[in-house]
Amino acid sequence: MIQTLSDALAERGYDTLTPVQEAVTKPELQEADLLVSAQTGSGKTVGFGLAIAATLLGDAETLGPAAAPLALIVAPTRELAFQVSRELGWLYAKTGARVVSCVGGMDMRDERRALERGAHIVVGTPGRLSDHIRRGSLDMTGLRAVVLDEADEMLDLGFREDLEFMLGEAPVERRTLLFSATVPPMIATLAQQYQRDAVRVTTLTDKGQHADISYQALRVAQQDVENAIINVLRFHEAQNAIVFANTRATVNRLTARFANRGFAVVCLSGELSQTERSHALQAMRDGRARVCVATDVAARGIDLPNLELVIHAELPSNAETLLHRSGRTGRAGRKGISALVVPPKSVKKAERLLKFAKLQAEWTTAPGADEILRRDEERLLADPAWSEAPSETEAAFAERLLAEQSPEAVAAAYLRLFRSRHSAPEDLSSPDARPERKERAPFGPSTWFSLSVGRNDRAEARWLLPLLLRAGQIDKAAIGAIRVQDRETFVEIAEASAGRFADALGEGGTLEDGVTAQRLEGVPSFGRPAAPSAGPRRPAGPRPKRDRDEAAPATERPKPQHKPAPQPAETRAEPKPPRAAPADRSGKGPAKEYAPRDKAGSQTPRDKDRKPHGGDRKPYAGKPSGKSGGKPFGGGKPKAGAGAPSGGGKGGGKPASRVKASNPSERFTPPGKAAKPRTGSKRGAGGMQPPKRRKP
Repeated sequence: MIQTLSDALAERGYDTLTPVQEAVTKPELQEADLLVSAQTGSGKTVGFGLAIAATLLGDAETLGPAAAPLALIVAPTRELAFQVSRELGWLYAKTGARVVSCVGGMDMRDERRALERGAHIVVGTPGRLSDHIRRGSLDMTGLRAVVLDEADEMLDLGFREDLEFMLGEAPVERRTLLFSATVPPMIATLAQQYQRDAVRVTTLTDKGQHADISYQALRVAQQDVENAIINVLRFHEAQNAIVFANTRATVNRLTARFANRGFAVVCLSGELSQTERSHALQAMRDGRARVCVATDVAARGIDLPNLELVIHAELPSNAETLLHRSGRTGRAGRKGISALVVPPKSVKKAERLLKFAKLQAEWTTAPGADEILRRDEERLLADPAWSEAPSETEAAFAERLLAEQSPEAVAAAYLRLFRSRHSAPEDLSSPDARPERKERAPFGPSTWFSLSVGRNDRAEARWLLPLLLRAGQIDKAAIGAIRVQDRETFVEIAEASAGRFADALGEGGTLEDGVTAQRLEGVPSFGRPAAPSAGPRRPAGPRPKRDRDEAAPATERPKPQHKPAPQPAETRAEPKPPRAAPADRSGKGPAKEYAPRDKAGSQTPRDKDRKPHGGDRKPYAGKPSGKSGGKPFGGGKPKAGAGAPSGGGKGGGKPASRVKASNPSERFTPPGKAAKPRTGSKRGAGGMQPPKRRKP
């Protein structure tokens, strides 16, 4: 190992390397491409930092002046990219390396200026690095090594095109290292395309992942999920804890709830800016915050040194996410706890997740209030402050305190002060308990009032209730049922308040303009009145069957469907005499002579000389009819049994037998088919459409 890196590890307290660090630093792998699988929290960042050291430094112990980057590290999230920058910063500090980060959400101009000043190692997210490459601010010609950290996560997030673009722009003679928790088919394909004879390195063992993490599945009642989380936080009093939720809305709600209960809490989700996310993590590292509520954006790569507890407020969608969430604790040999909050409806899902992740969890219940109070007493007695010798000032105050108060009173006051600095624990129900439904007490004697507005006036109970309270000067408890009918509304008022309600309304019973109330005798009928046009009701019982040949009354006979009947071929082929010229709508005289098309559909000589309709000329609207009083063609209602609507020259309907399908001006709809709509015309009865004609 290079001496400068060895000294940096010793200063950070690294006595021995982790299995993945030892595997990637073997001498025979110094020039090989690597495909590495290792569990989260196993020291992969330091591992690939040591793996590329020989490629960057060679036989030297320090690097030369910063110019074009020598190594490119790609991470899926901003937080992981910043963490990798910090880790490589102290690891390569003695070599004189300059590490530059390029992530989304930060000022791109500052990053461009930093790259122009030169860098040895560039760390960033796929999207921002691709932008720098396309803009020419990131020079790829000097690269000696490319590292893809959490490659499986980057592919899941949709960065495949960006990764392929960056690997395609990198020099061919480079080392490519892929670090991934799992090796799905997409990772294997990426390795085959962009790596040269990659060596497979894995440190995953059959004993299961995260041996330093204790898994707990806490069964809680459905209504006690958030209370159980509060109790778990109070019971463990961890230096740092992360509470994972699935949505931003849940993160915001839990953050507000914990802040109200006195927890030092921050939140982390995708809706926050990069500055806000960085400040939240820094508050956790500094100790200013002890609880972080986060979405799965914090499930990968984030390393908080004192993180002792992970709580899954909502179960993840798959076993892989469960492992990555839990992997935030129990890192680098430290112990940690991963607690799954499991309401009754999620028990089966929790069992499946644990089975697919090959994890053994202890099924138990969330700690209750008595357990938390006993744990507080144990922590109080185990506090190292008892073993410290008091100063002169403290001894004098203690002597004066004991002179005024008894030892029991002093101890009890100290215990109360200790508990007041912590959130009070919650009383939890049995995990199988269901929320009790509060049954409403009987309303008692009442009086009914009728209001002058109903459903037809768009009356609703939600706006009638405050009106009744305000105008009647009564309490909400004095109002019983509100039944909205079509033209009026019935309101039930407690008998004890009915007199006061009536007195407040006065003689007219006016609630507000247009709304009056009238006192009723007895209980009104709530049946919906029949519509006025409904006619007499049919007697109760089954409807009598009518013989098929029996004529139905006119009131029950369905309206006829006016569709033109199919015509025989001989009728359709019969030549049609020319029709009279339609009258000019302007009233200046008859229009030009109309020449129909022939049987084959070809135009006559007169039609060939006619210009096609277009421009701003309006389509023909119709011709006057003797019986329709000058209405446009097709505007009148057809008579029952007619095959086509009227529209002849002098009021006489056109015989159905004379309709020609080959004539475009007289189209009809065959039975069972819908008519094609025409622009500028309305569909007539039975699917008939008026013809389009032009003015003369």
